Amino acid sequence: MRRAERTAAAGKGPLCLLRSVVSCDSARVADGYVPTTVKLERAMTSITEIAKKFFEACETGKGWEGCKAYCNTDATFSAQAEPLAGVKNLQQYTDWMKGLLTFIPDGRYELKSFGTDDERKSVCAYGVFSGTHTGQGGPCPPTGKSVKTDYVYVMDFDGEKIRHMTKIWHAGLAMKELGWV
Repeated sequence: MRRAERTAAAGKGPLCLLRSVVSCDSARVADGYVPTTVKLERAMTSITEIAKKFFEACETGKGWEGCKAYCNTDATFSAQAEPLAGVKNLQQYTDWMKGLLTFIPDGRYELKSFGTDDERKSVCAYGVFSGTHTGQGGPCPPTGKSVKTDYVYVMDFDGEKIRHMTKIWHAGLAMKELGWV
Protein backbone atom coordinates (compact mmCIF):
# COMPACT_ATOMS: atom_id res chain seq x y z
CA MET A 1 0.00 0.00 0.00
CA ARG A 2 1.33 3.44 -0.90
CA ARG A 3 2.13 5.90 1.87
CA ALA A 4 -0.62 8.30 0.80
CA GLU A 5 -3.15 5.45 0.70
CA ARG A 6 -2.08 4.27 4.19
CA THR A 7 -2.53 7.81 5.49
CA ALA A 8 -5.96 8.11 3.83
CA ALA A 9 -7.02 4.67 5.06
CA ALA A 10 -6.10 5.71 8.58
CA GLY A 11 -8.38 8.72 8.21
CA LYS A 12 -5.51 11.24 8.18
CA GLY A 13 -4.13 13.59 5.58
CA PRO A 14 -5.71 15.33 2.61
CA LEU A 15 -6.44 12.15 0.65
CA CYS A 16 -8.90 10.91 3.28
CA LEU A 17 -11.05 13.91 2.37
CA LEU A 18 -10.64 13.31 -1.35
CA ARG A 19 -11.37 9.58 -1.21
CA SER A 20 -15.10 10.09 -0.65
CA VAL A 21 -15.36 12.84 -3.26
CA VAL A 22 -13.05 11.84 -6.12
CA SER A 23 -11.41 8.89 -7.75
CA CYS A 24 -8.06 9.47 -9.36
CA ASP A 25 -5.15 8.03 -11.26
CA SER A 26 -1.84 8.68 -9.51
CA ALA A 27 1.71 9.46 -10.57
CA ARG A 28 4.80 8.97 -8.39
CA VAL A 29 6.14 12.22 -6.95
CA ALA A 30 9.06 12.06 -4.50
CA ASP A 31 7.94 9.75 -1.66
CA GLY A 32 4.16 9.89 -2.25
CA TYR A 33 1.50 9.91 -4.92
CA VAL A 34 -0.60 12.78 -6.20
CA PRO A 35 -3.63 12.71 -8.45
CA THR A 36 -2.92 13.30 -12.14
CA THR A 37 -6.48 12.74 -13.32
CA VAL A 38 -9.38 13.56 -11.08
CA LYS A 39 -12.92 12.36 -11.80
CA LEU A 40 -15.67 13.73 -9.60
CA GLU A 41 -18.06 11.07 -8.38
CA ARG A 42 -21.77 11.61 -8.67
CA ALA A 43 -22.83 13.78 -5.75
CA MET A 44 -26.55 13.28 -6.22
CA THR A 45 -28.59 10.43 -4.79
CA SER A 46 -28.69 7.41 -7.08
CA ILE A 47 -31.91 6.38 -8.78
CA THR A 48 -31.50 3.00 -7.08
CA GLU A 49 -31.70 4.61 -3.63
CA ILE A 50 -34.69 6.72 -4.64
CA ALA A 51 -36.48 3.70 -6.12
CA LYS A 52 -35.89 1.67 -2.92
CA LYS A 53 -37.34 4.45 -0.77
CA PHE A 54 -40.35 4.78 -3.08
CA PHE A 55 -40.88 0.99 -3.15
CA GLU A 56 -40.83 0.76 0.65
CA ALA A 57 -43.25 3.68 1.06
CA CYS A 58 -45.64 2.38 -1.60
CA GLU A 59 -45.66 -1.23 -0.44
CA THR A 60 -46.28 -0.33 3.20
CA GLY A 61 -49.34 1.78 2.36
CA LYS A 62 -47.98 5.29 2.83
CA GLY A 63 -50.05 6.52 -0.12
CA TRP A 64 -49.20 9.56 -2.19
CA GLU A 65 -48.20 11.57 0.90
CA GLY A 66 -45.41 9.09 1.64
CA CYS A 67 -44.38 8.60 -1.99
CA LYS A 68 -44.61 11.99 -3.69
CA ALA A 69 -41.10 13.08 -2.65
CA TYR A 70 -39.71 10.45 -5.04
CA CYS A 71 -41.93 11.22 -8.04
CA ASN A 72 -42.67 13.93 -10.57
CA THR A 73 -46.00 15.52 -9.65
CA ASP A 74 -47.44 14.33 -12.98
CA ALA A 75 -45.85 10.85 -12.89
CA THR A 76 -47.82 8.38 -14.99
CA PHE A 77 -48.73 4.75 -14.31
CA SER A 78 -49.68 1.77 -16.44
CA ALA A 79 -50.58 -1.87 -15.90
CA GLN A 80 -52.35 -4.54 -17.91
CA ALA A 81 -54.34 -5.72 -14.90
CA GLU A 82 -58.11 -5.53 -14.49
CA PRO A 83 -58.23 -3.95 -10.99
CA LEU A 84 -55.94 -1.15 -12.17
CA ALA A 85 -57.63 -0.39 -15.51
CA GLY A 86 -58.67 3.12 -14.49
CA VAL A 87 -55.42 4.00 -12.70
CA LYS A 88 -53.42 6.34 -14.93
CA ASN A 89 -51.02 8.16 -12.62
CA LEU A 90 -48.71 7.30 -9.75
CA GLN A 91 -50.70 9.32 -7.22
CA GLN A 92 -53.78 7.15 -7.94
CA TYR A 93 -51.71 3.95 -7.74
CA THR A 94 -50.00 4.75 -4.43
CA ASP A 95 -53.37 5.66 -2.92
CA TRP A 96 -54.83 2.42 -4.38
CA MET A 97 -52.10 0.45 -2.57
CA LYS A 98 -52.89 2.31 0.66
CA GLY A 99 -56.57 1.37 0.23
CA LEU A 100 -55.73 -2.26 -0.54
CA LEU A 101 -54.02 -2.58 2.83
CA THR A 102 -57.23 -1.57 4.62
CA PHE A 103 -59.03 -4.78 3.58
CA ILE A 104 -55.87 -6.90 3.41
CA PRO A 105 -54.44 -5.55 6.69
CA ASP A 106 -51.69 -8.16 6.94
CA GLY A 107 -50.50 -7.34 3.41
CA ARG A 108 -46.73 -7.50 3.07
CA TYR A 109 -44.09 -7.86 0.42
CA GLU A 110 -40.95 -9.88 0.03
CA LEU A 111 -38.40 -8.16 -2.19
CA LYS A 112 -36.81 -10.78 -4.46
CA SER A 113 -34.72 -8.67 -6.84
CA PHE A 114 -33.78 -5.06 -7.48
CA GLY A 115 -31.87 -3.88 -10.55
CA THR A 116 -30.86 -0.60 -12.13
CA ASP A 117 -30.33 0.15 -15.80
CA ASP A 118 -28.38 3.43 -15.73
CA GLU A 119 -28.30 3.73 -19.53
CA ARG A 120 -32.10 3.74 -19.74
CA LYS A 121 -32.58 5.47 -16.37
CA SER A 122 -34.88 2.79 -15.03
CA VAL A 123 -35.08 0.54 -11.99
CA CYS A 124 -36.89 -2.81 -11.78
CA ALA A 125 -38.13 -4.30 -8.52
CA TYR A 126 -39.48 -7.85 -8.31
CA GLY A 127 -41.49 -8.74 -5.25
CA VAL A 128 -44.05 -11.17 -3.89
CA PHE A 129 -47.12 -9.72 -2.18
CA SER A 130 -48.88 -11.83 0.46
CA GLY A 131 -51.95 -11.21 2.56
CA THR A 132 -55.43 -12.31 3.61
CA HIS A 133 -58.73 -10.55 2.86
CA THR A 134 -60.05 -10.07 6.39
CA GLY A 135 -60.97 -6.37 6.45
CA GLN A 136 -64.08 -4.59 5.22
CA GLY A 137 -63.82 -3.14 1.74
CA GLY A 138 -62.69 -4.37 -1.58
CA PRO A 139 -64.89 -5.95 -4.23
CA CYS A 140 -66.82 -8.16 -1.79
CA PRO A 141 -67.21 -8.95 1.92
CA PRO A 142 -64.09 -10.47 3.56
CA THR A 143 -63.38 -13.94 2.16
CA GLY A 144 -60.74 -15.01 4.66
CA LYS A 145 -58.72 -16.27 1.70
CA SER A 146 -55.03 -15.55 1.20
CA VAL A 147 -52.92 -14.60 -1.77
CA LYS A 148 -49.27 -14.87 -2.69
CA THR A 149 -48.67 -13.07 -5.97
CA ASP A 150 -45.59 -12.08 -7.97
CA TYR A 151 -45.24 -8.59 -9.45
CA VAL A 152 -42.64 -6.31 -10.98
CA TYR A 153 -42.36 -2.52 -10.95
CA VAL A 154 -40.44 -0.81 -13.74
CA MET A 155 -39.70 2.74 -12.61
CA ASP A 156 -38.53 5.21 -15.29
CA PHE A 157 -36.68 8.29 -14.09
CA ASP A 158 -36.39 11.90 -15.16
CA GLY A 159 -33.35 13.12 -13.22
CA GLU A 160 -33.87 12.05 -9.62
CA LYS A 161 -37.66 11.60 -9.79
CA ILE A 162 -39.84 8.76 -11.05
CA ARG A 163 -41.64 9.96 -14.19
CA HIS A 164 -43.51 6.72 -15.01
CA MET A 165 -44.05 3.32 -13.45
CA THR A 166 -45.33 0.15 -15.06
CA LYS A 167 -46.65 -2.70 -12.91
CA ILE A 168 -46.39 -6.19 -14.35
CA TRP A 169 -48.81 -8.45 -12.48
CA HIS A 170 -51.18 -11.33 -13.22
CA ALA A 171 -54.16 -9.89 -11.37
CA GLY A 172 -56.54 -12.61 -12.54
CA LEU A 173 -54.76 -15.33 -10.60
CA ALA A 174 -54.48 -13.11 -7.50
CA MET A 175 -58.21 -12.30 -7.55
CA LYS A 176 -59.02 -16.00 -7.93
CA GLU A 177 -56.83 -16.91 -4.93
CA LEU A 178 -58.61 -14.27 -2.84
CA GLY A 179 -62.02 -15.64 -3.86
CA TRP A 180 -63.06 -12.48 -5.69
CA VAL A 181 -63.81 -14.20 -9.01
